Amino acid sequence: MLCKRSSLIIFGAFIFVAWNVILIFVLSGRPFSQHASQAEPDNTGEGEGGQVGSILNEVMRVADAFEAELKSQKKILLQIKSQRSLWEDGKEGEIDVQQKSDAVPSPPVVIPVLVIACNRVTVKRCLDKLIEHRPSAELHPIIVSQDCGHEETANVIASYGSHLTHLKQPDLSDIGIPPQHKKFQGYYKISRHYRWALNQVFNKFAYTSVVIVEDDLEVAPDFFEYFRALHPLLKSDPTLWCVSAWNDNGRDGYVDPGKASMLYRTDFFPGLGWMLTKDLWTELEPKWPASFWDDWMRHPDQRKDRSCIRPEISRTLTFGRKGVSLGQFYDKYLRFIKLNAEFVPFTTLDLSYLDKKTYDESFEKEVYGAQIVTMEELQSSKPGKFRVQYSSPGSFKTLARNLGVMEDLKSGVPRAGYRGVVSFFSRGRRIYIAPPAGWSQYDPSWS
Repeated sequence: MLCKRSSLIIFGAFIFVAWNVILIFVLSGRPFSQHASQAEPDNTGEGEGGQVGSILNEVMRVADAFEAELKSQKKILLQIKSQRSLWEDGKEGEIDVQQKSDAVPSPPVVIPVLVIACNRVTVKRCLDKLIEHRPSAELHPIIVSQDCGHEETANVIASYGSHLTHLKQPDLSDIGIPPQHKKFQGYYKISRHYRWALNQVFNKFAYTSVVIVEDDLEVAPDFFEYFRALHPLLKSDPTLWCVSAWNDNGRDGYVDPGKASMLYRTDFFPGLGWMLTKDLWTELEPKWPASFWDDWMRHPDQRKDRSCIRPEISRTLTFGRKGVSLGQFYDKYLRFIKLNAEFVPFTTLDLSYLDKKTYDESFEKEVYGAQIVTMEELQSSKPGKFRVQYSSPGSFKTLARNLGVMEDLKSGVPRAGYRGVVSFFSRGRRIYIAPPAGWSQYDPSWS
């Protein structure tokens, strides 16, 4: 519509100019040519005087006519101008709206960090690293939720003042549990605390996502960069339900030091520094378990075939040997986890390879294109990509144990596994512990 109106205005202006050119030519040329054809030599003074008067009269007549025509044309010009001004106002309005739309970007997302604390005064190590590495207090507020009522720990947290928000879980009572679970009272309290703290984050403070760490975790320099880059993917991809900073098999000597930027999909819920959305919490909260919340998360009823993102090299490191798990796995595995020291600018990288369809196609080719070998052949192999195959929970555990990776299964899913495959790097070799080609689903009875 605007384009049509613009064309009419230009055409009108052209007609106006052309008409005036013709008019000037006709009005100025006609009397002089008429005078020249009628004029004859006259030697008398009276004849010359009459001729001059006649010319002046004709010029005055032409001037009057020309003035009248100019007034008429002025009216036309004013009409054109008024229409043009309306058109330009509309066009400028459109441009203005577009510019305003372009000039107001979406505000950057706020991703808080929730620190689950209890009675460890060493929470200071966790908090010091969080504050040291966070790029913005506004974009990454730190909320420490403390259970247990431990005064010394409370004093350490309070000493950070405005650098964080300190919450105290109000219900410190013992939980009624079955007699056979008496020794697991701590697990019940942790589950209760998680539920209360996450409700505070999502319902009281109204955040839409959160990264959870516990008080015995140290974070890497690019911890915040990692989660900020993966937040859009977590929000948009329904096949994902968490992003974790942890690699269960990320011990020094079992990761590729040259692949600090490499990320993977995993079917195993890693925890230990992980991000979830409010939408997921709305789904989980009504059925949140009384205890053992992390293993509950690994059950098919909760996972629903969704995956998490994990790194090649962990962005968290646990330093808490003592806890409710009594150091399970700590001495053998966890204390050797390699913490990434190289800052990777994840927000500038193309992470589209993590899209499920793209990832799965590449994953299948990579794993099942690797040379299949026996354990004996693997021990003497040179650097390259190799696959060792299992067909039962027993054969998986034997391979994992012999190769030095974590051997336990949760609801049939191996730690760090994806589509049944556990990948790690050792002595220049990328090794895949994999089921036969054609894998379709996990067997929850494998444990």
